Order: sequence, then structure tokens, then C-alpha cells
Amino acid sequence: MKDHTHFSSDRRSFLKSSGHLVIGFQLFPALAAITGFEDKSVCEIEPVADGQTIDAWIRFDADGKLSVITGKMELGQGIRTALMQMAAEELDIPMNRVKIIIADTGQTQDERYTAGSGSIEGSGRAIRNAAAEARQYLLKLAAEKLQTEVENLSVKDGVVISSKSKKTVTYQELVTGKRLEVEVTGKAPLKDPASYKLVGKAIHRDDIAQMAAAKAYYIQDMRLPGMVHARILRPPVYDSKLVSVPKEQIAKAPGVLKLVVNGNFVAVIADKEYTAVKALGILKTDAKWDSKPLSVLPQNLYNNILETASDSKVVEESGGSVPAKDFTHEAVYKKPYQMHGSIGPSCAIGLWKNDLLTIWSHSQGVYPLRKTISDLLKLPESKIRVIGVPGAGCYGHNGADDAGGDAALLAMEMPGKPVRVQWMREDEHKWEPYGSAMLLSIRGRIGAAGKIDAWDTEICSDTHSSRPGGNAGHLLAGRHIAKPFTFKSGGFSGGSHRNSVPLYDFAAKKISLRDFDGPLRSSALRSLGAYGNIFALESFMDELAWKAGEDPVAFRLTHLKDERARQVITTLVQKAGWGQGKGEGFAFAQYKNSAAYLAVKAEVTIDKAAKTYQLTKLSAVIDSGQVINSDGIINQTSGGMIQAASWTMLEEVKFDKTGITSTTWETYPILRFDQVPHTEVHIIHRPGDEPLGAGEAAQGPTAAAIANAIFHATGSRLRELPLTPDKINWEKIS
Repeated sequence: MKDHTHFSSDRRSFLKSSGHLVIGFQLFPALAAITGFEDKSVCEIEPVADGQTIDAWIRFDADGKLSVITGKMELGQGIRTALMQMAAEELDIPMNRVKIIIADTGQTQDERYTAGSGSIEGSGRAIRNAAAEARQYLLKLAAEKLQTEVENLSVKDGVVISSKSKKTVTYQELVTGKRLEVEVTGKAPLKDPASYKLVGKAIHRDDIAQMAAAKAYYIQDMRLPGMVHARILRPPVYDSKLVSVPKEQIAKAPGVLKLVVNGNFVAVIADKEYTAVKALGILKTDAKWDSKPLSVLPQNLYNNILETASDSKVVEESGGSVPAKDFTHEAVYKKPYQMHGSIGPSCAIGLWKNDLLTIWSHSQGVYPLRKTISDLLKLPESKIRVIGVPGAGCYGHNGADDAGGDAALLAMEMPGKPVRVQWMREDEHKWEPYGSAMLLSIRGRIGAAGKIDAWDTEICSDTHSSRPGGNAGHLLAGRHIAKPFTFKSGGFSGGSHRNSVPLYDFAAKKISLRDFDGPLRSSALRSLGAYGNIFALESFMDELAWKAGEDPVAFRLTHLKDERARQVITTLVQKAGWGQGKGEGFAFAQYKNSAAYLAVKAEVTIDKAAKTYQLTKLSAVIDSGQVINSDGIINQTSGGMIQAASWTMLEEVKFDKTGITSTTWETYPILRFDQVPHTEVHIIHRPGDEPLGAGEAAQGPTAAAIANAIFHATGSRLRELPLTPDKINWEKIS
């Protein structure tokens, strides 16, 4: 593929811009649009503005175009388009006059991680407030220019019009030569939702068009002039120690530029990618390791969790004390380790030039990654810039940050050369941080009135967040180099008990948590503990409904006072139907008990002769408050249901004493196209309300709905994920 890239950087410009590397290059057009870089030979980078001023979030260019600036990362959730919509709406600018700069320590605010469905709620609110403040400020400037009162002005397509004189002035004319260094007070009036022209609409997403056309879009597609290629030799299992590598054989291989051996960190750098792959094959065959077996085997995992978990800690207790006995029903639910399984294995590019380090990464937190690389290399953060570029199938804490750490180390070995680190499929499957295994025990009592009057949940979980935040021990490279950094977990995050507290109105409820340190590496997988917790909670609600002889939907409604929750459920029944035959399952949750409300109906068909089942349809209703881009909400909900269905029906990390055995798509199967169910998503629009995070709302309810549908169709209550057909009691089916 022909490349038209160019670099330019110097230390003086770097220091002048208060630690922001001035580095220009021409990416492929699609990548340039995503990263926010102009298609020029030099891209001047302004100092990162104070987060309290307008130009920290939006900025007008010399040609009058509006740049929206966000520290959040585009992960396929469509925030590029949605955030531009929000700014364009407040300023009455057409979408073709807006562009966006995303996740770059040289240009954007430190907004930590793109996680928890918080981009629209957090970054969107900041951008909207900044745009409203800018509109108010620009109208004052226009009033002076047109010699009239602000009340006499209106705006159309970025042109301010005086209702009295009919004179006009453009935003471009008002801002030429000016910085919008005006404080964002949060008090500037927002537009009336009734006048919206962009927000709430299905605005076309350019990024989807680029992906569908197979254009260069991802970090995996990125090519720079003079770039060299690296592959990492990973140990066979955790805690292995390197004994020897075939140095002479690698040194003689044509095209190999360097073999890097730093403790247990081994990498080969070559002029061509395939040369690096071939050299890696030699290393895998001939390297010698001293390895210890994993201490816990899969068949003992859940027993080990119970035996080694910490003492119970109360997360929430309300409505009086929960009785110690006399429960109507008890059940235990099991969730295995599950992987991100990103379609594109992790990738990063590093460049060490003129005493400055640049990393291109699909990390979900460019600032935390910069801080962690600073610790890894003992290099000041002011000399490091991390630029976010979307990754193929990147969400949660996969191998992106680790690849960034690899690239940083190897860039220092090849000054002046961009070093591209591309993980292999086996690397991604074996070494990414997984979603934690979980063991959940729930007890419930139905009182004399037929309603639940006591609920008790105990959760056992490993950490759901070990993201890099400054300690190099959070990077694989940091743990593998000759002077390794110690991994410091930082304790167990609230992700373990996310969505464990029922939204239902029970007389008394108690939620407690036991932490355990499991045998496999774990961190943030989409929705964190909410997936396992809602699977258990909504399965148990279904079990209690059947125990009480009640319809599962009606039973839930009798325990709900939240009107928005009730509306989501009743709307689903209206749109998708209920009680129409065998194989229906229902589940509901409000993500994090504070974000989007979502109800799901799953439909399954049974093939008794073949002893299998097919998930045929998933229907959902979602209330995420004010909708920014309706297509975005539908895409995220539909995609979330399909992903959760794959987790629920198929996915489980397999391992034995020699390490991870799920190293391919054959040994870690995911839903194939012919297995994907039909999906239908209905939105409850609330234009006058705040937008709520929606990206992770579907995960937990989908799992429970499928389990409940299987029970309805077969009479088998499956409580251990994944819900594979061999766990169904086929003899019970009439």
C-alpha cells in the first residue's frame, strides 16, 4: 500500500507548547479524521487549555470550522458523531462544519478512561456547556459588531442575523484571531430541546462507512515512513523464567534488525513484518523457559474461590436485618473467566526521536498510559505523548495498554524509527486481562402477601479493574523486564458488585462481597461485574416468580415503583409480545442503578433430537434519557445483546496447569454469523432529560433473559455460564 506520510518535530516547539509534542504527519485520510490531525506536513499543536475554559472543549479554526475536543476514546460506540452533534446543536452549525479531536495527551483534556458508559454523560456535558457558553459569548460579540441587542439576534448555520437591520456576521468573522479563553460557568442557557435540529436524529456516521468499505481506519492499519516491525516472545505461562534464546540463529536471519532480551521480555525487530513473524517462530521453537504450573485447575476453580476468598464485607443493607434462615429459595450462579477476544489483536506504534517519545495506541486512557510508561522508562511525562487511534474490536481493558508499553520499550531501542508492535492471536488470547470468574449465592423469601420481603446476595469476585494508572507493574513488559516492577492491584473496585443491588422494592435486602485472588489475570471486561450480577439477580427473580406461581413479568412489576423502569418493561411487552408460546425469557436492569434502563426478551427454539437450542430473537426497549443519535443507541444496544449472547452461550477461558489453552477461535468459540439472532431495539425518547450512559446496558439483562428462555422451553434451570446445550436435562423435555 502506498504511503504518503511525513514527520516533523523539534525540541524547541515541544517545550514551547508546555510539554505537547509538535509532530506532523499525513495519515491515511480515515485515520487522520479519527485522530484529529490535519492532512498537512506539519500539524501545530496548541498547549492543552485549562479545562475550565471554552477552548479546552471546542475551538474555531482559521477557516471557521469547529473542532470539538474530547479526552474520551472512540471505541465503535459512535461518540465522535454524538459529541459533534451536541456541540453543533448548541451553536447552530451544520455537521459538515464540525470535526473532532479525540484522546491525545498533546491536545485533549485528561478524562481518564473511556469506560462505564460515561462518555456522553461526562465529556458530552462538558462539551455542551462549553458550546452554550461560546454561543452566549459570540452573540455578545455579534451584538457589538452589528450595533444591536443580543435579544434581536438569531443564528442559522453559523451566521448571526439581526432581526432589525437584517445585517449578518459569521462566527468565523467574530473569532478570527481570537482564542475562546472564556470560563465555562455551567450557567449559560442550553437550547430548548423542542428546537433541536440535530440532537435526537440518526446522523450519518462516517466511521461506519469507512469500516464497511474496508478503508484504513484502525491502529492495525496505520503505516509510517521508515517503520520497522516487532514481535514479542511471551512466556508459556505466568511467572515463567527465561533460560536461553537462540541469539546466533536470530542474528543471522535476513532482515532482522535487532533481538531485544531484557530479563523475561524478549522481542525481535525486523525491516518487514513477515520477517519478524518468522523470527518469532524460531524463538518459540528454540527458547527455553523454567515454568511453574498454575496452582488452580479449572475443575477446582469455584471450590478454590470459596476456600480462599476474603471475609464477607457488606456492600449495602437496607430495610432492616435480613433473616438468617426461613428463605423460600436459594441458588448459586457461576461465571467463568471470559476474554475480550478482540477481532484485531492489540497493536501500538512507538517513536523515540529528538529526545521525545510518541506512542500511538488504542488504549482507553491515554493519560494513565502516559503516566505508566513514564514509570516504566523513568522518563518525564513531559517527554511522552500518547495519541489515541481506534483499535479493531477494542473495549474494556484488553491488551492495548500492554502493547503500548511494548512499543515504548522497543522505540528506545531504535531511535528515529517508528516501531510497530503487533500482537499475534495467541498473544491476545493468552495474555490479555480477562473478565473475572464470579460465584454468586442468592437467597430470597416470599412473605405472606406474596411479595419478596427478604433478599440476600453474596458475591465472590476477583478484581474487575487493574488498568494502568501510573504503576509500570500493570504492564506485562513492566513485570517481565530484568528489573521487574511489582504489580499493585490497588484493592478491589466497585466493579465487582456493580448492579448487585436490586432496583426492586423489597422489605429488606443485604448485599455482601468476598474478594479473591484468582489464578488468571483479570481486569475490566465490558460492564464489569454487572454482567454476572444481573445474570444471577434476574435469573433468581425468575425462579421466585415461578416459585410463587406468578407470571415473571407481572411479578417484577409488583415489586417496582420506579415509573421509568415500569415503562421500559410494559413497552417491551407491547412491542415484542409476551406469553405467546414456549421459549420466552425476560430480564430487566438499570445499568449501574443510575444509567440507562433496559428490558430484554429472548426467544429460543429447541431441537430435542439434536440436543441443542437456537437463540432466534432478542428484543429490547431502552430508556437512556435524552437521545443524541438514535442510530447510535440502537447500534450499541443491538451489538451489546449479540456480544452478551456470545458470552452467555459459548464463551469460557479454558486452561490447565501448563497455562491458557484457549489460544484460537476454535478453542475459544464466539457466535458465528449464522448463529447471530435477529435483534429489535425500541427507544423511549426523553428529550427534556439528561442523557444516560447506554453502551453497557444490555450485557446483564441479555444473559438472564436467555437463561430464563431456556428454562421456559426445557424446564432446565441453568445457573453456570456458559449455557451450553450439554447442561440441559434433555430427558425432562416432553
